[in-house]
Amino acid sequence: MDLKLKGRIALVTGPAKGMGATVTKAFAEEGCDLVLIGRDVGAIEPVAEEARALGVKAAVVACDITDPGQCKNAVSAARSAFGGRIDILVNIAGGSGPIGKTGAQTTPEEFDDIVTLNMNGCFHTMHEVLPTMIEQRYGKIVNVGGTFGMRGRAGRMAYSASKWGLRGITKSFALEVGQHNINVNYLAPGMVDGPRFRDKVCADMAKRLNISLEEAMTRHAADYALRRVSLDADVANACLFLASDVSRQITGVDLPVDGGWAML
Repeated sequence: MDLKLKGRIALVTGPAKGMGATVTKAFAEEGCDLVLIGRDVGAIEPVAEEARALGVKAAVVACDITDPGQCKNAVSAARSAFGGRIDILVNIAGGSGPIGKTGAQTTPEEFDDIVTLNMNGCFHTMHEVLPTMIEQRYGKIVNVGGTFGMRGRAGRMAYSASKWGLRGITKSFALEVGQHNINVNYLAPGMVDGPRFRDKVCADMAKRLNISLEEAMTRHAADYALRRVSLDADVANACLFLASDVSRQITGVDLPVDGGWAML
């Protein structure tokens, strides 16, 4: 199926590594020109080079998404780079917050930090791109959250709260801008195989239960109907779907990409 994304302008936050890098390359393979924003432009540039090697344009813009002023400047730079258009926003940048801490053990500073990054950051980028999307009467916004924002999770209170909040932001914006032909959706990966999953999440379980890292990974996979954790590519494919006109009549939804956990 041709998703007809060629020539679209996509702004991606958090593109430097892992899931973000895979999503970025997937959009480049579909022919999207890219604006890649994040704090560490040195880490983003190799991903941009890979995108350019696929024949698309890729601009790299320094931006801390927790700073509304920097987000405003980044979106302005994106508009300047591509003739004033922004067709797609994919909010991937985020953090995990404290792992293995109960709500009572979580400090106010830890809570504030993850809420600011995971909620405020997405609000800032959406706030800045929406005037352009409204003016052109077209836009696709994909907010990448997590399944712990759909069911909650002991030991992940702060992260869970931040992703529940992002769902509310997503749904409210979807209702407000749908009249302008703009789709806003929430994509919720489950556990995604990679360094953060292995070195943080599985390592924490292994330590708590005095089991091996391999056993911890197996136990996590056993939570899912399909008995496997997601891959970066699974998340990238879902992002492409929600960013394309194939999903033209879908907005305000929570789409778990988790092998069957959050909705079962």
